[in-house]
Amino acid sequence: MDPELRHRRPTSPSSPNQPNSDPSPPPRRRRRGPLPLLLDTLRILTSLLLLNSLLSYYITSDPIFWSQPRPWYFRLGPLSTYLLRGGPLHLTDAELALYNGTDPAKPVLLALNGTIYDVTAGKRVYGPGGSYHVFAGKDAARGFVTGCFAEDGTPDLRGVEWTYVPAGIPRFGEEGEGEEGEGEGEEGRGGDEGKKKKKKRISPELKSQREQALRQARKQVHATIEGWGKMFRGETGKGYFEVGKVVREEGWLNAMPRREICAQAERGRPKGTKGNGKDAGAAYRGGT
Repeated sequence: MDPELRHRRPTSPSSPNQPNSDPSPPPRRRRRGPLPLLLDTLRILTSLLLLNSLLSYYITSDPIFWSQPRPWYFRLGPLSTYLLRGGPLHLTDAELALYNGTDPAKPVLLALNGTIYDVTAGKRVYGPGGSYHVFAGKDAARGFVTGCFAEDGTPDLRGVEWTYVPAGIPRFGEEGEGEEGEGEGEEGRGGDEGKKKKKKRISPELKSQREQALRQARKQVHATIEGWGKMFRGETGKGYFEVGKVVREEGWLNAMPRREICAQAERGRPKGTKGNGKDAGAAYRGGT
């Protein structure tokens, strides 16, 4: 045998010099469908919600909302308004009076500046025998500003800003020219009929001060109404909520006689010519 053939080694099939006649295909990466991706997203969201709930409960004792007012769609009252009652209520003042808490089959409603609220959750306060029952079944926006529950059970807010105007600033018609003198008796000023009032001498500076005081007082009236509205909407944690609007005829306000502020509000006006009046219901709204 030829020695060269004896020492020659066969070429390995896996030699790089020899092409592979039967290469195996590379492994394919399996594509994930939309379902696993959706499940992963749900797991992440569930974990975040659980973490939020635990932290909220640990810090504020509220398991979800960190002691913040719950959105209306998470509250049973507003949902019942839209799902069970067929939408917001539209009641006249006479119809609203039927919801004053005397009928146990009806909710306790009240109105504030034309907006109706369900205050059944506070039936102890707004129901019969409650300290605020005088407001149930009516729109007593004026009384919420002046604090005169019995006298001001009306939605008429005309002139109510004088509750916050300092007593030293004369009303229109009270000022006189020259020295102070005795004016004619006027009815309705603080509830004292026939009392003689002195006309105040008013200077251009005092007139300007009066205009500024009236502008500030009107803002304060708006803030007071908004403060009550915020509470009745349930934004302070109480179980009240908005349910509808009061329906009135056009021109209803002009048909009502004008009012002067009640005696209690008159006595509560700031002394002198400077200062701001107090919101009679601020303590209640921020307290119990």
